[in-house]
Amino acid sequence: MAEGHESADSRAERTADVVDEQAVELAYRPKPADTLVGLQVRQRIKRWGLLLRTVFLVLWVGQWLLGTINRGSVDVVSTVLFLFVVAVVAGYPRLQAAQVQRLVGWQGEYRTVVSAAGITTSSDHSTLIQKWSVLQGYRETRGHFVLLSRDPNIMYIEVIPKHGLSTPDDVDRLRALLDRHSTRV
Repeated sequence: MAEGHESADSRAERTADVVDEQAVELAYRPKPADTLVGLQVRQRIKRWGLLLRTVFLVLWVGQWLLGTINRGSVDVVSTVLFLFVVAVVAGYPRLQAAQVQRLVGWQGEYRTVVSAAGITTSSDHSTLIQKWSVLQGYRETRGHFVLLSRDPNIMYIEVIPKHGLSTPDDVDRLRALLDRHSTRV
């Protein structure tokens, strides 16, 4: 058989697989914790944000230490600024998750359908339809599937919380769908 051509039997098997593959439906209200997980996954994959935050924090620690050593005592203003910077750098993902929650929380319950055609997410106010080609892959966490966009900056993430599934069997079905149409990253 010539390379690049497939037999009618293999086409029929592949078609039967897709037909047998049922869509997985979810219903959930987005929570700040869901968004936070998505942002943390994005940050781990992207790494630049983590690197920049670490460099920024190291520079502030160095500035504070050098100032303290040069003066021979701890300066209250420098210490307060230092602690403020540490709090902002450490809390930034939570602040970002809270901001995203304000954008999506008012839309109420979300209904997501994951099928061979792609992912459709709708609320009372909007509908988003995505083909699999939009995604570079997904990462599974203990309570979520996080879908990541293909663009270099991963500007779009979709968090699919497992608590939105109807039955425990749906987790395996959803994982199978994601494995079939996307890659784990």
